[in-house]
Amino acid sequence: MTAPSTFGLSNEARNLHWLLTNLVEEVPGILSVAVVSSDGLLLLSSDQESYDAAREVRAVRRAGPRGSAADLATVVSGVGSLTIGAARLMDFGNVKHTMVAMDEGSLFVMSISDGSLLGVHGSADCDMSVIAYHMALFVGRAGHVLTPELRSELRKSLESVSTSTGSTR
Repeated sequence: MTAPSTFGLSNEARNLHWLLTNLVEEVPGILSVAVVSSDGLLLLSSDQESYDAAREVRAVRRAGPRGSAADLATVVSGVGSLTIGAARLMDFGNVKHTMVAMDEGSLFVMSISDGSLLGVHGSADCDMSVIAYHMALFVGRAGHVLTPELRSELRKSLESVSTSTGSTR
């Protein structure tokens, strides 16, 4: 995978991009990753528009939900919202993570901070415990730096990538 352009981003934003790239490249079975804000907006993805060549390869392999970071972000936000609502209804406290095993893949959703979520789409043969472990490492490293200012910077960065590539997502 080719790293996205991090030109003009703060050190914290570049570090998050680096952490996400390492997560995808180093952990077997991870197909795509999305970091989503508490209001459901995509902040960071392994499948950004600036990854055009890598996206085409992944789309052929059916790597992401319909090959789109926006689709993964939508699913992650929805699953996160549903599980948070269920936890409140049952008075069980905060949701730490959710894993969904399907015939042809897996979905993992983990809380980061302030309602932000990390979502991972895994392959059918992935080791769920290995992915969950590496997600927890990512959350531990990224959670304390994902401030409101950094979330705003990441949103603006994605918007500028979408605008410059002519994307309508």
